[in-house]
Amino acid sequence: MKIDERHLIQLAAVIKTGGVTEGAALLGMAQPAVSRTLAMLEKRLGEPLFLKGRRPLQPTPFGLALAEHGSVMLAASRKASDLVESFRVGKSGVVRVGGTPFFMDALIAELCAEFQASHPDVRIDQSYGYFPDLRAALKADQIDIAICPIDILDEGSGLEFQQILPGRNVIACRATHPLLLKRRPQPSHLLDYPWIAPPPGSPLLADLRALLLSFGATEIKIRYSGGSLMGVINYLKTADALTVMPHSVVFAQRKEKTITALPISIPHPERALAILKRVDAPRSPAVDQFATFIRSGFQNLRHLIKRHEESVIWGL
Repeated sequence: MKIDERHLIQLAAVIKTGGVTEGAALLGMAQPAVSRTLAMLEKRLGEPLFLKGRRPLQPTPFGLALAEHGSVMLAASRKASDLVESFRVGKSGVVRVGGTPFFMDALIAELCAEFQASHPDVRIDQSYGYFPDLRAALKADQIDIAICPIDILDEGSGLEFQQILPGRNVIACRATHPLLLKRRPQPSHLLDYPWIAPPPGSPLLADLRALLLSFGATEIKIRYSGGSLMGVINYLKTADALTVMPHSVVFAQRKEKTITALPISIPHPERALAILKRVDAPRSPAVDQFATFIRSGFQNLRHLIKRHEESVIWGL
């Protein structure tokens, strides 16, 4: 005999709450409809589900056994409803985010943790890459959003662009670097020291080469290359080497007091840190919530970085 699962759920709700009216309210149904279901179920089964004349309602052993199956389905149904509602408001789901290594490690990872403090049921899958790889991953639906420094997008790229931080590079060094003792360090002084090359494929590598050539360097003294952000920082803080870094990345290390920026102006790249999404991507509330959180976090960070920049006397 096949029994309608909905009938077992109604039976379980009535037994759980101790009354037909209460059970109907739990399910969001009208009381007469639940009463008819129970009467029809008893007639079809040929067995009583409740002891007659007892108030509040007391199930028979047979009714209680059936209700146990209904309770499992009722709990599963309520969990599914909660999951749907949680997904709709962006409180659950998966966010696949890709980004450039330095920014992801220095800034985004911490914001991911802060986001999950209020969205603990959202899983974040992070990957690394530079703009060409990230653009391809977006178009192949391998990631939901990319966070990376980019130049102006070509028309027809099919990507939505939201700037979160203007491009600003600085020359990074250890906090006790000899050049910091000079009152006004000049570009020519920078050529007396070795350099750390940013990772291959990084826009910073092109920035470094252009910068050193503008200083009149005929060759670049690269002492260390290919390191992760942590590798570069650990190398930088124990050597007199220099490197080019985004100001925001150096700013993020300020509490450690191991690396800093030289007070000398260098050209700013014509790019910005941005959040990229496919224009035609299906809407995901969790991804929308995450992107909004990242934008808000960088809005606060932008003001802090500006204040920090204004507190430094930059050279000419």
